[in-house]
Amino acid sequence: MSDSHCTVSLKSLATITMGQSPDSSCVNTSERGLPFLQGCAEFGAYHPSAKVFCSPPLRTACAGSTLISVRAPVGTMNRADQDYCIGRGLGAFLAIPGVADDMFLKHAVEQNISYLDRRSQGSTFLAISANDLQTIPLPEFDLPNQQRIAEILSTVDEAIEQTEALIAKTRQIKAGLMHDLFTRGVTPDGQLRPTREEAPQFYKESPLGWIPKEWDVKIAGDLAKSIVPGRDKPDLDGGRYPWITITDLTGSQVSQSNAKLSLSSASVRKAGSRVLPSNTVVMSCVGEFGIASVASCELVINQQLHGFVAGESVRPDWLMLVLRRSKSFVERIATQTTIKYLNKASCESIPIPLSCLDEQDQIVRRVFAVEEAASVEGEKLKTLIHIKAGLMADLLSGRVGVPIAPIDCGQEAVVNG
Repeated sequence: MSDSHCTVSLKSLATITMGQSPDSSCVNTSERGLPFLQGCAEFGAYHPSAKVFCSPPLRTACAGSTLISVRAPVGTMNRADQDYCIGRGLGAFLAIPGVADDMFLKHAVEQNISYLDRRSQGSTFLAISANDLQTIPLPEFDLPNQQRIAEILSTVDEAIEQTEALIAKTRQIKAGLMHDLFTRGVTPDGQLRPTREEAPQFYKESPLGWIPKEWDVKIAGDLAKSIVPGRDKPDLDGGRYPWITITDLTGSQVSQSNAKLSLSSASVRKAGSRVLPSNTVVMSCVGEFGIASVASCELVINQQLHGFVAGESVRPDWLMLVLRRSKSFVERIATQTTIKYLNKASCESIPIPLSCLDEQDQIVRRVFAVEEAASVEGEKLKTLIHIKAGLMADLLSGRVGVPIAPIDCGQEAVVNG
């Protein structure tokens, strides 16, 4: 916020309600009274979804209010799409008619949420008081300017919401497609086989359930050379080979790590580190399972990972996708100590469905096409979030005046001061 721009407290712009926990006898699941929210556990992307009710309600957040978490996590917000009874974990604020705009207040509080964060740190546990919420400083604008700022930011919010919904839909499509592709496969013309219910003669039973009769099931150790990492972390001396950890397995290909080593130092030799060739399938084998990527270059992996060099009968990308789908199986066979882990024998025992190479290629291409669509939308979402952050900083600080022309979220946002 610019030094020259005036501020006002939230309590001068809104009616503020702090939640209060009702007696347990008032809480019910028979829809008597109002939907009850104790905290932000029932918050959704934009609106909450209450699981219980309260009769009689003690503290009510009216429809149109902004609900805000006042206990850890402090500052999480939702919009009240109806009247709610709120417990001690929540507060609510509603714009004073003729003085403030509700959506403007939500955006302004969001922009200055650090004010509440600083006050929550001084508590025994992360929480803010009624006074903390009431005194949060917000930029002072007249109502028409508030409404125009809210309109601009809400337009970007709508674009963000639509993009998030499209990403969620793409993920659902991918999940359904993955199930169909890895249980039904595709025919030479690229079509999914009929379901087993429609054409049982096309399928056979296997350790993985019903699979196309042309397929087989092998274990990973029979299809790929298994490579374990070195014993210890070597010295990273900035050499040729990327040093890969689980955080680098973010996509279909291993991310290019900036941490590198040369394999020439005594530390490296002592650690027993070895170079994995390009196209090695790298998967997590400690703690979090179902994560795998394919190496695009020679690299070295740390102790939480395991490598598979695919043999002639299996494509690396196929093996990678199957290992991702094997999460539930891996969790069952993992050894439990302080954390779950897979040893070399367990990694090699993972069952892998196996089709012909041409069918593997067709299936991999279809999965990657959906992943690419999701990636495009993900980048669009990042851009929209960046646009919104810039608009909030400029408009709510008073550094830039309210633009006259509407914002087109599909193009670069231009704000005229």
